[in-house]
Amino acid sequence: MPPDNQQEDQKPNQENDQGNDRDKKNAYVQMANYAQLAIVFPAATLIGWLIGVGLDRWLHTSWIYIVGLILGVVAGFVELIRTANANK
Repeated sequence: MPPDNQQEDQKPNQENDQGNDRDKKNAYVQMANYAQLAIVFPAATLIGWLIGVGLDRWLHTSWIYIVGLILGVVAGFVELIRTANANK
């Protein structure tokens, strides 16, 4: 009978190892999602500003870049909120 006991003892350990692997994977996925914000937030701001500057040059104005900048920042915050809510 001891061989059966050894097999039963090994099953919970294997399940715990798989659970730890999932936890580590989830932690890495969360880190990747938050690291993505380090790129998305400034990129959204830059793209909004560039669109505003392009419209300023095309329409011969000097204030639309501010609107583009604000819209880029808002887009960055929206993505921040979406990422934070997705990880709950």
